[in-house]
Amino acid sequence: MNGDGLVLECRDLRRAFGDLQAVDGVGFSIAEGETYGLLGPNGAGKTTSISMICGLLERDSGEVVIDGHPLTTKSVAEKRAVGYVPQDIAIYPDLSAKENLNFFARLYGLSGVERKKRVDEVLEIIGLADRANDRSEDFSGGMKRRLNIGIGLLHSPHLLILDEPTVGVDPQSRNAILESVENLSTEGMAVLYTTHYMEEAERLCNRVGIIDHGKIVAEGTRRELIELVGQRDRIRLRATGNIEAAAQATASMPGVYEAAARDDGLDVLVDNAADALTGILGTVAAAGVSVSSVDVDEPNLEAVFLHLTGRALRD
Repeated sequence: MNGDGLVLECRDLRRAFGDLQAVDGVGFSIAEGETYGLLGPNGAGKTTSISMICGLLERDSGEVVIDGHPLTTKSVAEKRAVGYVPQDIAIYPDLSAKENLNFFARLYGLSGVERKKRVDEVLEIIGLADRANDRSEDFSGGMKRRLNIGIGLLHSPHLLILDEPTVGVDPQSRNAILESVENLSTEGMAVLYTTHYMEEAERLCNRVGIIDHGKIVAEGTRRELIELVGQRDRIRLRATGNIEAAAQATASMPGVYEAAARDDGLDVLVDNAADALTGILGTVAAAGVSVSSVDVDEPNLEAVFLHLTGRALRD
């Protein structure tokens, strides 16, 4: 890891396939303990970018740096710092969960007590300790995906790349996968996460990069991206009393962009509802209004994504 705490830095990545410019100047970084979401519609350049970051695909130009060291397709030591979990499940169905993990642990160079300890740890992390000796061909789709993730974790990588890890899994397994990813970032691992489910990105990712037509068209935290396209939180108050006076008083508050009276209450537009709500409630109460309920509508990444790409994430 370099002095800035960055585990991954990729700069100006480019790759063409004939006349198709699949990746056109992609660059971003991921710090220790950070989960970075790379979101884009099909054909946007996600898979090509990931393949270059992992050193699986030659790039036409650009640079990938892992832990402060350049990574190429010929790198060996640098690749050991990366755990890659592909979208396609890559396990041996005739082996048990433990046998799969032991096999791949040997490929990573783990042996003896170290290998046994790490296999047992990973089985706990992915929630398969109680099914360790069962053949993986008998597992549900979600359990197979959890085992797939476990294989990527065996060598304790500094950077874990997860390419749509919850596709086609049941809700229980999906939640288990998301909890595991949350725990990994808490423990200091850098995670690069791609998904077709916007709610996963909102739950897991500290920052998001939106890729379209091979370019990063926007990047930032959820709040930064929402502000980028002018989206704001809406607070809906159901109330009785002098609503017009309350609306006028609220509209003059710092951070309030609009306050509109309704027959049964008022609507207030703000940048950050969590920060503004207490002050707004105090203001309307002082204006002689009694509030019976509060609803907060927060704009989501789906609205941002549609605004920037003109397409839904799953298109």
